[in-house]
Amino acid sequence: MPIVELIQVTKAYESKVAVSQLSLAIEAGQMFGLLGPNGAGKTSSIRMMIGITIPDSGEVRLFDRPFDRHALARVGYLPEERGLYKKMKVIDQMVFFGQLRGLTAEEARSRGIRWAEKLMIAESLEKKTEELSKGMQQKIQFICSLIHDPGLVIMDEPFSGLDPVNATLLEDTLLELKAQGRAILFSTHRMDQVEKLCDSICLVNKGEAVLSGRMREIKGRYERNRILMQFEGREDFLKSAEIAEAKNYSGHVEIKLKPHGDAQKLLHEAAQMATIYRFEMVEPSLEEIFIETVGGRADA
Repeated sequence: MPIVELIQVTKAYESKVAVSQLSLAIEAGQMFGLLGPNGAGKTSSIRMMIGITIPDSGEVRLFDRPFDRHALARVGYLPEERGLYKKMKVIDQMVFFGQLRGLTAEEARSRGIRWAEKLMIAESLEKKTEELSKGMQQKIQFICSLIHDPGLVIMDEPFSGLDPVNATLLEDTLLELKAQGRAILFSTHRMDQVEKLCDSICLVNKGEAVLSGRMREIKGRYERNRILMQFEGREDFLKSAEIAEAKNYSGHVEIKLKPHGDAQKLLHEAAQMATIYRFEMVEPSLEEIFIETVGGRADA
């Protein structure tokens, strides 16, 4: 049963079509990435999911029913534009957002404290929001979007402003929520996190879905013509006729072979000039697929 489903939805603002005939579905226990360049229609799609705007045509379904605003009580939303009250204490902010979601003040306070301990910001509960860093504020907003225990979690650029330690903490939390059976959608420009976390993706460009499906199936469509290599010695082999493109980062090389390029021949050539510590054939990264897909459809 899809937790959220868009069925051929279209949304236009005056003469600009923001979303065109877009369909996608997210199941319980699934992590879903909604991707695309700036202005592609990601945020417009999210806004239709949660009733901020209404599609001009098509259908939005939540929890296997036609869209109903009452179902939003089971949705947690982290917007790209943050909405915290700068002068309010952190714990008071959590209580306020919890009460907006139907919790009692006591329930909201108890849950807020537990989440703050989990995300390592318990020492900041009595501070005003404006006293905290951008990353700390991001974690507070994250807690406020989850405090009512939603079945659908929608996050627009959730990793913005987070350092690597806190980004990892957020990733681990999202994986726990997924294991609990929550449906999670997030939109981000961080392709590495999407590749690591998401079961399925939908890549939109100019309001249309240009690539969608399960991550493993999408990557499986592409030839293993990339090579990750570590070496020490001469780098003349990087001029090989087998190579279409090579980026050398001080002995760590990312290579793209030409069509029908011979990886074994390249390895033989490299071994004549350098000591090889790693030579691995891989599929293109999601970032490469993203650039190739969107780049081929960009305006002239």
